[in-house]
Amino acid sequence: MIRTLVRRLWLVPVVLVAWELTARSAESPYLPGPTLILSRMYEMWFSGPYILTDEAIDNFVPSLVRVTGSWCLAVIVGVALGVAIGRSSWLADYVSPLIEFGRAVPPPAMLPVFLVLFTMGTQVQVATIVFGIVWPILLNSIDGARSVDHLKIETATVFGVPAHLRFSRIILPSAAPKIFAGLRLSVSLALILMIISELKGSTEGIGYLLNLASNNADMPAIWAGVLLLGVLGYLLNTLFLMVERRVLAWHRDAHRIA
Repeated sequence: MIRTLVRRLWLVPVVLVAWELTARSAESPYLPGPTLILSRMYEMWFSGPYILTDEAIDNFVPSLVRVTGSWCLAVIVGVALGVAIGRSSWLADYVSPLIEFGRAVPPPAMLPVFLVLFTMGTQVQVATIVFGIVWPILLNSIDGARSVDHLKIETATVFGVPAHLRFSRIILPSAAPKIFAGLRLSVSLALILMIISELKGSTEGIGYLLNLASNNADMPAIWAGVLLLGVLGYLLNTLFLMVERRVLAWHRDAHRIA
C-alpha cells in the first residue's frame, strides 16, 4: 500500500520543491510559492475553531451541494433519455438533430440566456452545470443502449421475460460500461462549469472566492483557490473510480475470463 502510494505520488513533492525554488528566485508577485499559498489557505479556510472557518463553510458547502445535485440531476435525465433513445430507432430519428445542435453549443454561451430565464443564483448555476454535463452522459447512454446484444433480448422475449426484467437484467448492465465512461467525463466537466457559473453574479461559492481574490489582486488567494479546485477534482475523480470499480467488477472479471 505505502509502496504504491510512493510510486504514484513521488512526483508531487518534486514539483512542489521546484515550484518553491522558482518562486523564490523569480520574486514575482504573480507566482507565489507553495509555502505562501498554503499559509494563505490555512489563514482563510482552515484556521477556524472546528478546522474550517466561517468563510470556508459559507462558500464550500454551497458549491459542493450545487455540483453534486446538478450532477445527479444530469445523470437521471441523461441516462433515462439516452437508454430510451438508444432502444428506439424512431425516437432517435426525431431527436438526433436536436441532440447534435445542443451538444455543439458551448455551455458558457448559455449563461446569459439562463440569467434571463431564471432567478440570479442557484437556478442559473444548476442550469449551466446540467446543460453542460448532460451531453456526454446522454451520448454514451445512447451508444451503450444500442450496443446491447440483440440475441439476448430476443431470447429473453421468447422465454417471456417481462420488460422491466429485460431492462434491469440485460439492457442496463450491458450499457453500463459506456454509461460510466460518460459519467466519468461529466465529473470533471461539472467542476469546471460550477466555477464558470459562480464567477458571474454569484454571492457565494468557490468561484465567488476566486472572483473576489482577483478583484483584490490577492495572488496567493487566487492560487489557493486553484489548488483547492485541483484537490477537489482529484478527490471526486478518485471517489467515482472507487464506485465504478465496485459496480463494474463483473465486467472486468468477464474480460479476464475471455
